[in-house]
Amino acid sequence: MRGGKRLLLLAVFIAVARCQQKPQVSVSPNPKEIFCGDLVYLRCENTPSGSTVKWYFNGKLNTTISEPFKIAVAHPEHTGDYECEVNQEKSDPFTITVLEYMPTAALTIKTGHPVMQQGASVILNLHNDDGLVGWNCWVYRGDKIKRIKLKNATEMSFDFQPNKLNVAETIFWCSNTDTRSNQVTVRTTGKQVSLEMYPLPAVVGESLTLRCLVWGTDKISNSVFYKGNQRLSEASNVNYKIPAVTEAERGSYKCDATFTYDGHTSSTPYHVVSDVQDLPVQVPPAKAVLSEDMSCSCPRCTGYPHYHWYKKNGGSWVLFSDSGSPKESGTFACRAVWKKMRSSMSNAMTYEHQTSYTLLIVICLLVILLVVAVLIYKKYRRRNAAGAVYEDVALRARDKGDPEYDTINPEAQDKRKNEGEYEPLKKEEMKEGEYHTLGAEGAAGGQGGYEALKKQGVKEGVYHTLGAEGAAGGEGGYEALKKGEIKDGVYHTLGAEGAAGGEGGYEALKKGEIKDGVYHTLGAEGAAGGEGGYEAVGKDKKDYEVVDEKKEAKAE
Repeated sequence: MRGGKRLLLLAVFIAVARCQQKPQVSVSPNPKEIFCGDLVYLRCENTPSGSTVKWYFNGKLNTTISEPFKIAVAHPEHTGDYECEVNQEKSDPFTITVLEYMPTAALTIKTGHPVMQQGASVILNLHNDDGLVGWNCWVYRGDKIKRIKLKNATEMSFDFQPNKLNVAETIFWCSNTDTRSNQVTVRTTGKQVSLEMYPLPAVVGESLTLRCLVWGTDKISNSVFYKGNQRLSEASNVNYKIPAVTEAERGSYKCDATFTYDGHTSSTPYHVVSDVQDLPVQVPPAKAVLSEDMSCSCPRCTGYPHYHWYKKNGGSWVLFSDSGSPKESGTFACRAVWKKMRSSMSNAMTYEHQTSYTLLIVICLLVILLVVAVLIYKKYRRRNAAGAVYEDVALRARDKGDPEYDTINPEAQDKRKNEGEYEPLKKEEMKEGEYHTLGAEGAAGGQGGYEALKKQGVKEGVYHTLGAEGAAGGEGGYEALKKGEIKDGVYHTLGAEGAAGGEGGYEALKKGEIKDGVYHTLGAEGAAGGEGGYEAVGKDKKDYEVVDEKKEAKAE
């Protein structure tokens, strides 16, 4: 009997002790960090059944908060101290810090929708720029957290399919020892019609599309969207688009669809209203900014981040570089990155790499310079050409008769005696012993023409020097040097102009004046002792002599 009383007293003591425990705030799911857009529940533990719970935020009573305290979309304004009060007893403050950034990894729905029918399933995709080695995923259902093992998740992206959805709300996320992904929340419905929101959560300033989805058919003849009890639109279009989300869009939405199924013989269409869905509106996290010069910055970011660059590939963004700005053409965006978090994606910019254009411009300039150089060179050659212009002409038979000797001008189109054309010279018109000198123009007697030199006019032993114009006695002409005037052992040096005694002329050097081992160097002008003249250099590099240019007078 006494033993029974003791057990009864112990049970009463335990019950009283439990009732006297201080209330305590807890959070679920319990992530290491809370980021913008997270969904979290605050609960007041050690609360007797049926008790009223009051919530305080930063010391102020919040009468709009119920139990549990649901934060549908976390943002920095939710940072602060939370207390719960039961039977006039408060808990210790519980501090929440909401980071103004995003997690490093991205979790998205690859197959399925944010609202699914009960018993259905979705396929999720996990992506992390630094790879997925050591990552696991988690599912929160009905206050319980279970782990989803990822097998062979070694690349940057991995698809997996969780178990079937049998509860009203399921929260998914993934993590490793240091950081985690964002959350994905999937709700279920027992109706044929559901209201979908793309993307979730809605971000202030960005667009949002509401869609009225009917399971099993796309033959929707009419759809009506509501916010609360307010009618928004009615049309055959199943979508309702909000161009730029504001805080005013926060609220509860539903849609009313009229539809039919393929193969049904009933002429009466179906008419179903979806479940109510809460539209969470999120303040945008810190966002990177991409400027026109392809430099990435983050004005709202703190600390010292580095930047990742992404290139548009079809409808998705692919990591392009984690070290520097792009060096090739394409559409790019960037974001600031830390070890445990990152900013949201920047604006997109289309970049045209300048290397190819610069190379093309350089090549064009080089071609232009080359053409100009060739033209200048040709012009210079024409201005500075020396000696008679001549062309070897082959002999050809004409109608198997006597050969003709022709001077050819490539411009001639007929046999009229126009200036610059050619005239055939028949063999019988050429006197024996008569030779012709050809000038640049090819016209007899004209400037640069030719002149007949009869054989008898050429004395034996007389040699001629030809100037640039080919006219005897003229500038650049020729001069007869009789054989008798050429002394044995006398050699002549020729200047640039070819005129004896003139600048650049020649000078006779007697054989006796040439010493053994003495060589002569010629200057640019060819005049001994003058500028650009020559000097004798001895074989032993000691002897030298200068030849007086006046000795040339005798040669004349």
